Order: sequence, then C-alpha cells, then structure tokens
Amino acid sequence: MDAEPLTQLDPSYTTVMRIEGLLVTLPFVIGAGVLSFAEIVPAWAPGIPVLILVILLIIVLPMKRYRSRGYHMAADRLRVVKGVLFHADTVVPFSRVQHLDVEQGPLERAFGIARLILHTAGTHNASVTLPGLAFDNAKVMREEIRQHVKRESL
Repeated sequence: MDAEPLTQLDPSYTTVMRIEGLLVTLPFVIGAGVLSFAEIVPAWAPGIPVLILVILLIIVLPMKRYRSRGYHMAADRLRVVKGVLFHADTVVPFSRVQHLDVEQGPLERAFGIARLILHTAGTHNASVTLPGLAFDNAKVMREEIRQHVKRESL
C-alpha cells in the first residue's frame, strides 16, 4: 500500500505475548501431567501434543506476530500493519478520529508497554488498536494525534 518504512513495536511486546501463551498452555500442561501421573494413557501420549502447543504459542507465534506488526505515523494519518495468517494494512486519517485511548493490562503495565486505540467515525472497524508500544511513546503519539484532531475541529 504505502512505501513508508514501518516502525517496529517495543521488543517487550514479545515477552508479554510469550507470557500470555504460557498462561494459555498452562491448563494443557497440567492436564497432560495429571493424565500421565494417573496412568490413564501412556506417559508420552499427552506430552507430544502439549509440547507442540507450547512451542507454537510460546516460541514461534510471538516472534511471527512481532515481525508481522508495525506502524508508520505521518503528519495526517497512522498506518497500522498486522497479521500472520490474515494480513491487515489499515490507514487511519486523523480527520476521522473521534477519540483516543491508551490502555494497559497488568502484564503490559509490568513491562512498560501499552495499546493505543483510535476510535473513528463509522460502524465497521470503528476502532484501530496498535499494541506493543512503549507506554511513553503511546502517550506521546496520543497527544500528537489529539493536537491534530483539535486543529481539524477548529
């Protein structure tokens, strides 16, 4: 779409995605351990699919997601690119922005990253989220966009 070079997200975002992957796989690891310990199935049987799940959700997918995401902030718009299987390249003109949010979950707060959310006019895809920004960068970007929106509305 656009030829501008994309800015990578904060590297801490991969750590947050890995911890989220760990939290998703933890019940499967516990279940596999219970099945093996109770000798309901052979000890190796639940371990193989769980090992594959762990490798995918904790090692492979976070790096692929990190490498496939980026953004470019121009004077009048924000371009957000994401997607491993399903690619999305979204451009939000600042003139369409209704309001802005900077959000953090507990893991994001622990690693100093945040999500910038641009809410736009319209119903389909009315919000664009840019995760994995350093918290201070997200606040600065929010203020820059807010200043532009403020000038547009005057």
